[in-house]
Amino acid sequence: MRRVAIIGVGMSRFGELWERSFRDIVISAGTEAIEDANLEGREIEAMYVGNMSGGRFLAQEHIAALIADYSGLASINIPSIRVEAGDASGGVALKEAYIAVASGIHDIVIAAGAEKVTDVGSAMEIMNSSIDQEWEAFHGATLASLYAMMARFHMHEYGSTEEDLAKISVKNHRNAVHNPKAQFRREISVEAVLSSPYVAEPLKVLDSAPISDGASVIILASEDVARKYTDTPVFIDSIVQSSDYFALQNREDVLEMRSVRVATRKALKLARCELRDIGVFEMHDSFTITEMLLYENVGIAEKGKGHELVREGEVELGGRTPVNPSGGLKACGHAVGATGIRQAAEIALQLRGDAGKRQVDAERGMVVNVGGTGATAVVSVFRR
Repeated sequence: MRRVAIIGVGMSRFGELWERSFRDIVISAGTEAIEDANLEGREIEAMYVGNMSGGRFLAQEHIAALIADYSGLASINIPSIRVEAGDASGGVALKEAYIAVASGIHDIVIAAGAEKVTDVGSAMEIMNSSIDQEWEAFHGATLASLYAMMARFHMHEYGSTEEDLAKISVKNHRNAVHNPKAQFRREISVEAVLSSPYVAEPLKVLDSAPISDGASVIILASEDVARKYTDTPVFIDSIVQSSDYFALQNREDVLEMRSVRVATRKALKLARCELRDIGVFEMHDSFTITEMLLYENVGIAEKGKGHELVREGEVELGGRTPVNPSGGLKACGHAVGATGIRQAAEIALQLRGDAGKRQVDAERGMVVNVGGTGATAVVSVFRR
């Protein structure tokens, strides 16, 4: 297998982009990535696109071919493949793109993700289709209510509080102030989170990531090719996808995301490093409890002690294990199919030293992208 490097990144602004079409935001991100890589579109050999539900959000299927066309790549007739894995669609698209280069099938490919959700009435109803419709949704469960049960169980078993969760939201909003592409570039207080309305008790509006419009693009190349385009390649040392029981009821422990644990262990082994070698993390925070559970399932906190990292400030910028310098899904925005790519782009910027006021000094970074309540997980390790 060949070494694979990120040579270019680009992303649209995330948010409620009423004035922009799906095609506009894809072109915006793609153009930025190609300019960042200093190459021409005709050098691209394939494209892998994460998109959760273009059919329901846009009434538009056949998304991959559409994106290739509007990216100006239709004339060179490259393969363009759509990948779907709920919230983890972007992470799985990145994995497929990585394999295409590492295996020698292609030298330069695009890994992209895009979603446009503000044109439909209830984006959350579509998001709820990422949980088990027969065993969960049929009985009234929603994605938010399942995470709410996990939060309540953690509080009961380990003593975490609603204030601990609120501090995660506050941290991510504080980080997003320095991210020009973030949806919410403003700080919020713990009191504001605690006084916001419940979505599913104990989770509130400000514990929940928005469902956003946005697109993100990464350009990958083999190591020998990458050196021709950039002096600052960021290498993907490993990328591992894992699955778990789809419905929460079938897991032995609702607080254990085995997909995340397995993928993390394998990713670290393939990257030949330890968790303590990772200097910066982008973790999935569709809800604040999601991020806290990932502390424990990735292993930066012992089981039942994720809230202690929050209380001690260790996941803040400047802390021992900074998490979500971009602002995370909560404040940067959650453009579902784009999220896994957007997380990887943030780590690439961090390792290149191009993250501005949210810069973390790190040699290695990790991305954790989760689908639904953890039925899919993609964990990646990057190095500069």
